[in-house]
Amino acid sequence: MSESRVKRLAMTLMDATTDKDPLVHEQIFSALCYLGGAEPEEILNACEEYLRQHDKLAYPHRIIILRAMEAVVRSNLAQLDKSTAKIVIFLASNEMTKSKEIIFEWQQAASNVLVAVGRRFINKVMEEVLTKFQPGIVPHYFIVQTFANLSMTNVFGMVPFLNSILGTMLPMLGMAKQDNMRTVFCYALQNFSESIQEYMANLDQAPDPTVRRDTFSNDLFSAYEVLFNSWLQTRETKLRLAVVEALGPMSHLLPSEKLEEQLPRLIPGILTLYRKPAEAYYVSKSLCQILEAAVNIGSRTLDTQLEALLNALQLQICSPLDSSTPVQLKNHNEVLRCFTVLASSFPDRLLGFLLPKLESGNERTRVGTLTILRQIINSAPSQMEIKKPFILSSMKLPLQDNSNKVKRAVVQLISAMAHHGYLEQPGGEALIEFLVRQCALPTDQPPQLPRRHSLETEDLTDGHVRDISVNTLFLISTTVDRMADVLWPYLLEFVIPIHLSNALTPLCKSLIFLAAQRQEKDEPDFQLLYEAGATLPTPHALLARLLVVSSQPYVGEGRAAAVLRLLNVLHLSIHKALGPLWGKRIPALVEHLEANTKASLSQKEWEDQLLKFLRQTLEAISDTPWTSQLLLEMGRQLSSYNGSPQEKNFLYKCIGTALAACPNKELVRKQLQELLETARYQEEAEREGLASCLGLCAITHLDETLAKLEEFVKSDVFKKSAGLFSIFKDRSDNEVEKVKSTLILCYGFVAKHAPKELVLARIDADILRNIFLYFNTKDLMLKLCLIRSICLICQAICNSTQSGDFTFSRKTELVSQMMDFIKAEPLDSLRTPIRQKAMTACMFLVVLEPPLSEAEKAELVESCLGSVLPLPLPEAPREKDGGLEAEHKEPLWCDTLRALKDLLKSILHRHMTPHGLQIMFEHLSPWIKSAKEHERERGVEVSAAILEFYREKLNVNTVVPFYNVGLLIALFAPRCTDSLAGTRQHAVDCVHSLLYIQLYYEGFARDHKDESLEKLKALKTGLRDPDVNTLFQACCNIAQVIAKRLPPDQLLSLLLSMLEGLADPDKNCSRAATVVVNSLLKERGAVLLEKVPEILAVVHSKLQEVEEEAVRKAAQQTVHILATQHKAAVVSSLLGNPLPLDSCSCLMWRALASEPPLATQVLELLLEKVNRDVPYKENKSFLRGSGSERVATFFPLAATCALHEIMSVPECGPAIVGLYAELFVSLLLRVSCTVGVHLPKNMQSKERKSAGRGQPLRPLDPCSSAVETLKAMLTQGGSEEVARAVSASGGWESLRSVERHHDGVAVLASAMAKHAGPKLPLIVKNLSPMLNSIYDSQRLTTTAFFAELLSSNVVNDLVLLASVMDSMTARQRDPCTSVRMLALRGLGNMASGSPEKVRRHGAQLLASMMNGMDDKDDPHSLVALEAMGGLAKILGFLEERDVRSMLLHIAIRIRPFFDSEKHELRRSSILLFGHLTKFSAGSCEEAFFEQILNGLVTLLLHLQDPKPEVVKACKFALRQCGPSMGCPVLCDMFQNHLHEDRSLHYGEFMNDVCKHLMQSYPDTLSRLVATNLFYFKSNWPDIRAAAPMFVGFLVLHVDREHSQQLDLDELIAALTVLLKDPVTAVRVKVAETLGRLVRIA
Repeated sequence: MSESRVKRLAMTLMDATTDKDPLVHEQIFSALCYLGGAEPEEILNACEEYLRQHDKLAYPHRIIILRAMEAVVRSNLAQLDKSTAKIVIFLASNEMTKSKEIIFEWQQAASNVLVAVGRRFINKVMEEVLTKFQPGIVPHYFIVQTFANLSMTNVFGMVPFLNSILGTMLPMLGMAKQDNMRTVFCYALQNFSESIQEYMANLDQAPDPTVRRDTFSNDLFSAYEVLFNSWLQTRETKLRLAVVEALGPMSHLLPSEKLEEQLPRLIPGILTLYRKPAEAYYVSKSLCQILEAAVNIGSRTLDTQLEALLNALQLQICSPLDSSTPVQLKNHNEVLRCFTVLASSFPDRLLGFLLPKLESGNERTRVGTLTILRQIINSAPSQMEIKKPFILSSMKLPLQDNSNKVKRAVVQLISAMAHHGYLEQPGGEALIEFLVRQCALPTDQPPQLPRRHSLETEDLTDGHVRDISVNTLFLISTTVDRMADVLWPYLLEFVIPIHLSNALTPLCKSLIFLAAQRQEKDEPDFQLLYEAGATLPTPHALLARLLVVSSQPYVGEGRAAAVLRLLNVLHLSIHKALGPLWGKRIPALVEHLEANTKASLSQKEWEDQLLKFLRQTLEAISDTPWTSQLLLEMGRQLSSYNGSPQEKNFLYKCIGTALAACPNKELVRKQLQELLETARYQEEAEREGLASCLGLCAITHLDETLAKLEEFVKSDVFKKSAGLFSIFKDRSDNEVEKVKSTLILCYGFVAKHAPKELVLARIDADILRNIFLYFNTKDLMLKLCLIRSICLICQAICNSTQSGDFTFSRKTELVSQMMDFIKAEPLDSLRTPIRQKAMTACMFLVVLEPPLSEAEKAELVESCLGSVLPLPLPEAPREKDGGLEAEHKEPLWCDTLRALKDLLKSILHRHMTPHGLQIMFEHLSPWIKSAKEHERERGVEVSAAILEFYREKLNVNTVVPFYNVGLLIALFAPRCTDSLAGTRQHAVDCVHSLLYIQLYYEGFARDHKDESLEKLKALKTGLRDPDVNTLFQACCNIAQVIAKRLPPDQLLSLLLSMLEGLADPDKNCSRAATVVVNSLLKERGAVLLEKVPEILAVVHSKLQEVEEEAVRKAAQQTVHILATQHKAAVVSSLLGNPLPLDSCSCLMWRALASEPPLATQVLELLLEKVNRDVPYKENKSFLRGSGSERVATFFPLAATCALHEIMSVPECGPAIVGLYAELFVSLLLRVSCTVGVHLPKNMQSKERKSAGRGQPLRPLDPCSSAVETLKAMLTQGGSEEVARAVSASGGWESLRSVERHHDGVAVLASAMAKHAGPKLPLIVKNLSPMLNSIYDSQRLTTTAFFAELLSSNVVNDLVLLASVMDSMTARQRDPCTSVRMLALRGLGNMASGSPEKVRRHGAQLLASMMNGMDDKDDPHSLVALEAMGGLAKILGFLEERDVRSMLLHIAIRIRPFFDSEKHELRRSSILLFGHLTKFSAGSCEEAFFEQILNGLVTLLLHLQDPKPEVVKACKFALRQCGPSMGCPVLCDMFQNHLHEDRSLHYGEFMNDVCKHLMQSYPDTLSRLVATNLFYFKSNWPDIRAAAPMFVGFLVLHVDREHSQQLDLDELIAALTVLLKDPVTAVRVKVAETLGRLVRIA
């Protein structure tokens, strides 16, 4: 019986092979393999029988079975019986040859079976297959292919048959007419040849060691003749490639004399096949094998073929190579192997062929030749050893090639040469120099290697070549030991040349490594040895060069750090005294570099550190001849840096530093003379550098420097005639001006750096006297240099030791000259920095003695203001603009304005009095009041800066009156609403500073902070917004501060001045003046009661007409006054305004909120209107048939809108707090009554009309209006957090929704409980009567609110629990289903709100929940769903005795919901089941265990539920059930793997679960399987797929004894039906399970 079931399973699976889905095919294949693993003989026999009986089965389905047979054979070959093997062999042979036509996949599968069996039963296989391999008859294609594959898989078993096979096959070669047969014969001959070679190579392991190569030679030669002479000429590509692939291995087995004889024909024949590039790889591979065979027999004929061979192979190497194509890459490597073979036998001929090719101008030829040379140098080193000189001498032309591809090939060749000792030979230096030159190539593009596929198809960039060269240099420096003596110290020669600067970083790294290597070899004090005729750079040259290079720290891959490290290594070679100093300073410099980035490191700071390092170095050396030699070397290197202005500038500074350190006065004078004569004055950086150099020199050689400059001034260079400085005689006028500029700059730097105690004596006589010669100029550069020198001279005077006693006699003259420069600048544009620089110079001049007169100061201020403030606005750069205009307009303007501010501060600083301030603002006032926006903005900005400066610098010793503060405030207060935001903000700054200055003058301390004044600063942000209301409010606030802080005696002057501001050219400013004036006035008048409606109508009318903000504010004040006296009349009148409210009506309502007492009374009147009237009316709707719609009533709606406007005003807060509970309850119920309520039709039409006129603030909707009003009430009533919490949870939107209204109420209740708990008792008291309201909506809202309150502990804390709980219990009899549902939700919420009270009321709560589950009037199970959820919440807090009495009833009642179509019911019932397990101990244990077993399959299968929340519920329930199942391992599995938020590998998990189930509860097998069978018909595909998998795993782990419980035939029948399921995944799992049934079959 068992046997028939296994067979039946196999037959069922094989019947299913007709399935169209590939996934099912694969699973059937796996299942058959699984069956075969258990019963290989039976399954193989079953497969054989099935294929034999189903002769008409289509071949795609037969393939699946044949593949399974092959897999079973491979896995169980050792256990396979001979008889079974014979059956399988016979079947496979028949399947393979059944069709004369080639059906590849089918016959290949059968052939694979034969090959698999042949691994062990080779004789049986050959016995069968040879019967179909008869002499004189062309065999089946797959017979030959099977022979070929057998020869490779079972070499020792197959080779003894090959002699007879070859004997039979040879005549067939001539009979094979079809290309596919010829191809398979070639394939067989190739495999035969390779297997014979493998057999011969392992004769010691072979079963027959007597087999010889000669046994096969003649047969293979006969086959060779057919292949080469006949088949090779075919046009069929596939056949031709098969012939070529066969000839290579065959050549090793041909008789030696025959091979020698055939080579003159064979090699040319093979070479001709190179004409087809696609076949090149196969040709090259075969050719390499033929060459190896020829070399092995010592062929003499090969010599005659060499020329043709080399030419053909050279062409292959030189052809374009696409490295992304693997075949091309393989061909390239095979061709190089051919060269390796030839190099071992014909080195002279090979080099004789290759080296002349290097002279070719063709790029590909040269690159290819270099590639071949690299190959043979690496692969044939012994043959190439004596050829080194010839190879090196032939590299001359390639080294001069400009092609990047050639350069790369040369670099790669150099790398190979370095490893084999070539670079040590004469001529190797040229290769090293070439490598360094490539390291110096530019690195403009990001350093990255080209993409592999583009190595040959795209041009290599210089950056790519450089990267390869840098890597190669470092590699040969650090890994090739023999190169150390070659590279050290030779690489130092490349450090000095400027054109190799880009190579410095890699050079330094290599030199540092080599030096460290030498130090490790017991040479810690090694020095450079300068031999006669040596070309090494001198220590002075090295120091000068490396120091200058390090001035640009992040250029060239951060070469500064590498250069400094190299200097440290060379310290003994530079000078023996430098060790201690450099050992500390250089690591510190490097560390500083590495701690910064290009963005964070200051260039000036870094240069100063390097110059300090140079000074310390020269001090440590303290050797005049050495310093002199360094100076000469630096001078020699100057011209080298002509193309590097920054580095040349720094070299000038180094020369100046060295000159200062040199005690040799004569050498200093000589060097200064040479510098002045040879400088390139037309370059700005050089002029700057030369000036810095002379300034640094003047630190110790002031007299010599001034004398040399004096001599230079008197030279002929400025007289345009030949003379002492004949070098200048050909210079143009423009160049002479640049020389003058440099000279003037030199004087400035000399003054800056000169000793402080000496500089004052030289200012007039030696410095200014020469500078004043050149003020009469129009040259821009000369002007700038003059101004800069004046600044430097002024700074030098200020910093000198006797500056306090120094009178600068030419100060007035210089100020006048600066003003002339400023006045000469055009007023229509800002093109040069002359204004900025000149004003900066004036700033320095002003502070010097003697002081300027009042007239001079006034002229200076007027000139500067008039030159800067009226300039046109800076424009965006245009393409046609060039130089300074295009790139620096905006920064230039900012710098110019900053210079103006600094100058005015400098002038004011000498007159820090109210009068001085008044004089300054007399100059500024016209600009502040200008009709042009940009002039006003600049004037106010400058004023703000001056007042801030005055405030900071003011030092009041005695209390004095600030007599003009009112006038000054009047100047700026209107500007707070200027049309430009910048003006507004700066105006606030001005007022802020003026009021603080007033406080200081009143005697307040400088650190005093006035709260009201500090608020002014906070207003600035709001002033960015041009909104009129924002500016109005800001202006009011500013006015209040002014009114509060202004001295009484200043009020009149302020008012008078402000009134003058009404005529301000800017309208905003005139309105601001009105606001400030009105803020200072008191309330006026009273209003007659009879006139209230009329007055309000007029106010409303005027508000619609005017736009002036001051009038609108006054109208609001009128409304407020009226309401304080006649609130009822005002409210009644305003309620009569039409809806929706227009902006004017809204403005009037808001006016009632400014004072809390009034606001409270108004709110009470409005609440009465809301609560007293009917909220809506029922109207019949003709469009809806017999249905009706709810329409809002007018007065409650109008009162709601009014409440919203009033409560939107912040000042209304206290009034809201006083009526908090009444407002909250009324508005909440108002929201409830307006959900789904419409406007009356007459109001809808009005709304559309007014919307067309653009009057209403927002569309009017009754519910939205109520919600917004409630939101405003909470926000202004101190419950902002409640409003925010509701918004964050989407509660306001839910409140408006008919379907989700109760959810919104719950969100609101939760927020109230959390953030407004103390408010709840009164709210609950006012809300409780609404539970009996005649309106369903109000009962629903109230129940939802109370239900959510019960989830918070606040009801317990406030002693509200009992009353609220009783209210919820009573609602279970409510006629509204939703109210009953919400009541149960509230009772369930007690678990989280008052868990300690749940136990006390347990019986009552449990009864309520059970009633809910049994609710008969619940068609959609909503009440039952809520009851299950609530019961799950409270279970943990109930008394066990209460629960146990109803445990089984609950479990049985909820079981049907496990498979409900509604996922909410599935989730809640499963969660509840999980909670029930906590009460299963004791007397209920056995009964509840039965319930667990009843539900276990369902829970495990629903782990594949389509809804994630159901899956989480199942995981929870299973974790809870685990401890009750009596299986610790299963319990641990549930706890460890079923985490809610962790993914589950369901298959592995179910496998383990079933394993432990069958170990612990084997008796439940039939019960579990029966439950699974029920789910075979589930609506969910994932569960239908999981059920058979569950069964399969149960069967997999059950022992044979307990498997008898199953009705296997019934199970197979059910699975067979399910195997036709429309879902692929289901069929796959069924097939898998069918395979597993073998265990119990």
